[in-house]
Amino acid sequence: MSDKIKFELEFPIQASSQLLFQYISTPSGLSEWFADNVNSRGELFTFIWDDSEEQAKLLTKKNGERIKFKWVDDEDDKSYFEIRIQVDGITKDVSLMVTDFSDEDEVEETKMLWENQISDLKKVLGSS
Repeated sequence: MSDKIKFELEFPIQASSQLLFQYISTPSGLSEWFADNVNSRGELFTFIWDDSEEQAKLLTKKNGERIKFKWVDDEDDKSYFEIRIQVDGITKDVSLMVTDFSDEDEVEETKMLWENQISDLKKVLGSS
């Protein structure tokens, strides 16, 4: 089995980091843009899309800053996905930094998926 490729994406977003954190860290927030429905029981989050369901374990949650998950079914021990809020110290511009892993032949597809998800998030936030 080949190792997955790690990549990072940056999305400038016009929203406060507090508000953003609600959308990336709570089941109700995540179900607004990331999946059709999200349930959590402790550290286990269940993401539901149409007819598929995937579970992810919450690895790290740092209030107002970042959240990190690992897909339960993913056999690659090193892989995870993290959504981090970055605020520029000078301009106070807010960006979402997404770190994810993908098979080599699926990197572009996975990046496009994130771009679509984040574009949904911006619509929900009313951010351009």
